Amino acid sequence: MPNFQNSLANYTFLNLLISMFMYWISIAFPKLKIAQHIGKVGIVIANIAIAFILSFRWWNEGYFPLSNLYESLLFLSWGLTSVQLILEARIKNQIVGAVTTPVSMFIIAFASMSLPLDMQKASPLVPALKSNWLMMHVSIMIISYATLILGSLLSILFLIITKGKDVNLKGSSIGNGKMKKDLEGALKVTPTSSNAQTLIDKNNYQQITLLESIDNLSYRTIGLGFPLLTIGIIAGAVWANEAWGTYWSWDPKETWALITWLIFAAYLHTRINKAWEGKRPAILASVGFVVVWICYLGVNFLGKGLHSYGWVS
Repeated sequence: MPNFQNSLANYTFLNLLISMFMYWISIAFPKLKIAQHIGKVGIVIANIAIAFILSFRWWNEGYFPLSNLYESLLFLSWGLTSVQLILEARIKNQIVGAVTTPVSMFIIAFASMSLPLDMQKASPLVPALKSNWLMMHVSIMIISYATLILGSLLSILFLIITKGKDVNLKGSSIGNGKMKKDLEGALKVTPTSSNAQTLIDKNNYQQITLLESIDNLSYRTIGLGFPLLTIGIIAGAVWANEAWGTYWSWDPKETWALITWLIFAAYLHTRINKAWEGKRPAILASVGFVVVWICYLGVNFLGKGLHSYGWVS
């Protein structure tokens, strides 16, 4: 059965690769709607395939499959594809899939092709992990990572689109509402204006609408991931007290979780108070993208701390 799981994971990688190209094609050729539909169907199939692998391991081993790096990576990719599908159902836009699918694909590739086979096998839980907190704490943390990664990716996309441009979105938490209304008015009163000027106004309007959508979606996605991160950290503290007799021990994992929390707390604080808008909060969210990966994966490669078992030593 492990060979079947590995084959299914490899198929999922191929499926995500095809979906990624379909999303990119749908952006390059907007009128080719079939490409976006194929990409979305591919994500649904990949999500179900990953869920099947995790469910089988859960059924076969008798515990929630989050005991090692391989299972954690699969769960993270499942979380990313799940959040992606939820957002796509709401906004009906291929942008989310175009930026998220490559990350899910590389996660699956790393898990199934780079990790040694011994690390992909399920192993008996160490005493500290034999707790109901395993499901609550670790699953919520990884879902929060997936949500924050997606939101941060959208901020990185925002910075890429606005590179070299003076963009200052003001007027609302979702973008430059006043500028958008002004352009709407200009487009409605264009009988005397030249075709070239009308085309420029329409292009500006489309660009502002796109930037508003990306900025707003990033803000709302991070706003969803942050409470999950908070709940996960609190659950972890309670579990740590039961397992090790202390709520907080400044373990490398705990320290970076706190750093991650502070960065996204600062991001949301600036957005809610409108102290920063446009590029500056996007830069902060982009820093958060790197910090999330350090917290989730980087500190485990050090092989130090209370959270190093079951991962990389």
